[in-house]
Amino acid sequence: MILFRSLRLTLWSASLAATTAIFAQTPATPPAAAPAPAAATKQAAEPPLTWHDVTTWGVEGRAWPEMERKRWFDRLPAVADGKVTTAVWNLSRDSAGMLVRFKTDAAAIWTDYTLFKEKLNGANMTPIGASGLDLYARDGEGKWRWVGVARPEKKVVKQEIIGGLAPGLREYAVYLPLYNGIDKLSIGVAPEAKFEALAPRSDKPIVFYGTSITHGASASRPGMVHTAILGRRFDRSVVNLGFSGNGRMDAAVGELLVKIDAAVYVIDCLPNMNAAAVREKCIPLVQQIRAARPDTPIVLVEDRRYTNEWVRPKQQQHHNDNQAALRECFATLQKDGVKGLFYIKGADLLGADGEGATDGSHPNDLGFVRQADVMEPVIRAALKGR
Repeated sequence: MILFRSLRLTLWSASLAATTAIFAQTPATPPAAAPAPAAATKQAAEPPLTWHDVTTWGVEGRAWPEMERKRWFDRLPAVADGKVTTAVWNLSRDSAGMLVRFKTDAAAIWTDYTLFKEKLNGANMTPIGASGLDLYARDGEGKWRWVGVARPEKKVVKQEIIGGLAPGLREYAVYLPLYNGIDKLSIGVAPEAKFEALAPRSDKPIVFYGTSITHGASASRPGMVHTAILGRRFDRSVVNLGFSGNGRMDAAVGELLVKIDAAVYVIDCLPNMNAAAVREKCIPLVQQIRAARPDTPIVLVEDRRYTNEWVRPKQQQHHNDNQAALRECFATLQKDGVKGLFYIKGADLLGADGEGATDGSHPNDLGFVRQADVMEPVIRAALKGR
């Protein structure tokens, strides 16, 4: 047994020595080279272009003439500065809800625009949604279809929105940034391309007054807010008066609302209010609008319910109280003989599966589509004959 173990140890030692000799004669394998970084997406080189300044033909979504505004792309008139709260005024400098239309047969569409603010996005907004442009076109059946976006990286943006477009003359619409303003905006196409500027439509707009949700949080791009979705479905102009954190049924905003010859007013302020504020402000706001616009339909909207309220009893109770207060106001107004009132319940605005929001409160794109689905039949009924 001792002899066997000694022989096995001798053989193992010889094998180890041979292996060591082999490794000593073999050069070390160099480490694998790090993979080359992926090439950055290159912006198309600027070809010869003819530039068209949109201020020469106008944008939709502004309810006041140019001479009444401080900046060309402001949402509220100059007279609002000092009447509405400072927060509402500052938020009104954002271009939420505005769009510009044109026709072209160009194979590529460029943009050159300067933003109002350096900051391109917020915690729950993409740079494209907050500060980008969103391009749609009518297809062969006249339906609005998405085409492309401008991707901002700094305050001044000059880039191709889309290239390689199929031949043909089409109508296009460009939605402006949701949470930033615009100082200037031009559309560029090849010099030989046809280009027809389309003036803002003269139809009575759907006017939305609301909170950060109406303002556009948290759509991935400007055309995905429910106000824009509904504008395409109804094929009519929209005015977006959403003020993030500051949609509170204020009488000062009501003074401005009644200056707009609207097809319908959609009041969607409950996410920024509590039940006491709803009882205090809702009826006076409706009466204020009705006194100036006796025949214009008014749609009252309950607050959407947080998508995680099922595990947050206090939040659930907040929604219950808010919605009960709005129902009381609606019933009182009807009892008082106020006509042309419509009502949208909040339970289904973001769906029932909890997947319709980015943070429980603000819709994602799925939530905005669902919100548009719930609102569409009520607004359609309100628009009947308008």
